[in-house]
Amino acid sequence: MNIDEIIASLYVLPEHSQNALKARIEQITYPKGHVLLKANCIEKYIYFIKRGVVRAYAATLNGQVTFWFGIEGAPVLSMNSYISEEKSYESIELLEDCDLYKINISELRALYEKDVHLANWGRKLAEQELVKTEERLIAMQFKTAQERYADLVNNHPELLQRVQLGHIASYLGMSQVSLSRIRAGQQ
Repeated sequence: MNIDEIIASLYVLPEHSQNALKARIEQITYPKGHVLLKANCIEKYIYFIKRGVVRAYAATLNGQVTFWFGIEGAPVLSMNSYISEEKSYESIELLEDCDLYKINISELRALYEKDVHLANWGRKLAEQELVKTEERLIAMQFKTAQERYADLVNNHPELLQRVQLGHIASYLGMSQVSLSRIRAGQQ
């Protein structure tokens, strides 16, 4: 996705506001396996995925728990750093070679203070991320493993082709063996 499409998917901006935002955005490329955001660090940038897949995970005593995937068009950020300027609790790893757009959070905040359209764009960004988090929490609390898998198949079938099953199983809150059983039962 190009940056104009990504910006407009959050909130349509007047041309002057969009140009001010784009002037501060840089395109970067990182290889598969790169850790874009590290837990326990204050993140200074927000990223948007032009091309590629990423995952957010937290380290536990038993390994890593994947709790989010991002694909083309998705924002990649630590909400804790973005909102509170505090350390993130998650790490974000690139699962494919990725082309990303990045913007400095401090520069973005300065734009919010100068331009109400950009402030509204930032509000929509935070609102959309909050809704996604709420949906994920509700799914984990109230849906069965089979229902969570069916939601993934219906809403993001491309992830099954692009992401290791171990990460998908972790995301769905089950073992890889359980995921294999569910997949075998649906064929």
